[in-house]
Amino acid sequence: MTLQPGDLLAITRPAGPAAGTYQLPAAALAELLNPPPVLGITGVFWSTVRSAADNSWQAICWSPELQLYACVAGSGTGNRVMTSSDGIRWSTQPSAADQNWVALCWAKELGLFIAVSDSGIGNRVMTSPDGRSWTLRQTPAINNWTGVCWAPELGMLVAVASSGTGNRVMTSSDGFTWTARPAAADQEWRSICWAQQLGLLVAVSSTGGNQRVMTSPDGRNWTLRTAAVANNWTAICWAAELGLLVALSSSGKGNRVMTSPDGISWSSRNSAADNAWTSLCWSPQRELLVAAASSGTGNRIMTSADGLSWTTRSSPADLGWRSLCWSPQRRQFAAVSNSGAGNRVMVSP
Repeated sequence: MTLQPGDLLAITRPAGPAAGTYQLPAAALAELLNPPPVLGITGVFWSTVRSAADNSWQAICWSPELQLYACVAGSGTGNRVMTSSDGIRWSTQPSAADQNWVALCWAKELGLFIAVSDSGIGNRVMTSPDGRSWTLRQTPAINNWTGVCWAPELGMLVAVASSGTGNRVMTSSDGFTWTARPAAADQEWRSICWAQQLGLLVAVSSTGGNQRVMTSPDGRNWTLRTAAVANNWTAICWAAELGLLVALSSSGKGNRVMTSPDGISWSSRNSAADNAWTSLCWSPQRELLVAAASSGTGNRIMTSADGLSWTTRSSPADLGWRSLCWSPQRRQFAAVSNSGAGNRVMVSP
């Protein structure tokens, strides 16, 4: 029901003291019954919520099919996973092993969460169909695996590492069996994403002179690309609606963002603050890029509508925010931290 100023609304009270029918002006109730839409809030205002355990939470992702957030950690005893259906109430889950799980993704077509680790002996991958039961998988190299993504058009999972000789990439079609691949160079590869419209996998590195980007059309053959500046690039994502790759850095002076329309040519952008930016994601529903940092004073979030101009936002706690993701079903961003006391999650509703 939509009320207009001047309309009357009849409210009948139950029998008892002051029982009867009251004619109240709709204008007095219009804001309550027909609240105006709230725009531009998600990604801007954040609140901390209680984490299930004070572990070193390193990565978070959302499964639309399971309607579930999952997080993995680098510390904890038998509880290095936590899950939530709403981002508010969290439960710990047993990880397949107490290893330093640092990256996580959801592969819709496989119906699997996949996590990678930079510790462990020959078993630095674990998978789960539900976020609760996890199984270790053998890896072809004992490298420090730091990033993982799913490329549905290739039917391929791809992980990158910060260590190893001639084998800092590994691929899998099912999450169970993995094959080592040569990276474009033995650099400290930190993050990887799939740009569907470009048909490219793109990874960024924190080392390697000026060539701190590599691209591949198939996960097997990689080419070095020149970064906009030789910063410690830590995170990358593809914003399809913008037609833009966006990368973040933990070093640099006023230039901790770079963008590219094709993965080959990169341009430096002004960061809103010289924080140690660790993670970013794109929300097509909100038309917003959101980044999180592990350093800064009250400003460990920044947002951008175009990837070019960035604005700092107030973070609810100066914790080591390591990873964030977007849930289109919840219309909510969520982030996790590796520090804090009972408040290692924050959400932007």
